Amino acid sequence: MELDDDFDALDPERLIQCPYNKHHQIRACRFPYHVVKCKKSYPEVAKELATCPFNARHLVPRADLCDHLTKCNDRGFIEQDIVNQSSDFQRKQMNAVSTWQAPPCDEDWEKDSLEHSEPPFIWGVTSSDSKSSSATSEEKNCLPARVRAPEFLPFAVSWKG
Repeated sequence: MELDDDFDALDPERLIQCPYNKHHQIRACRFPYHVVKCKKSYPEVAKELATCPFNARHLVPRADLCDHLTKCNDRGFIEQDIVNQSSDFQRKQMNAVSTWQAPPCDEDWEKDSLEHSEPPFIWGVTSSDSKSSSATSEEKNCLPARVRAPEFLPFAVSWKG
């Protein structure tokens, strides 16, 4: 795709040949925009081309993709990045010393449950209802006189005993 081998790869003004139309010569800085536009104009050619996973500017015929992947210059950069990232991660893991300590646990859950035995919660019934049955409906539901308790729950309840 590149025009000549004596180019500076980082030069934004170098000319690159369009993979969709060989007559198009595009400056490197405009190449990504041109490829998107040209892909829409040449859908038949676009179906025959594959994008290199190492450099999206590399559009090669699908049949030649495997060959391109073995020879792609950008493959080395990606592989080196992966190696650097993994070695950095390992170095950080080796250098990181955890200072976390579990907090002391002074709780005795069995003791707490015996000391604070409360009656079980029952929908619409207050603890005073179980002691005296002469409570009015307002007291029973703990609601003001203008509000009434729902007659059914908004969800299905299945009791397991």
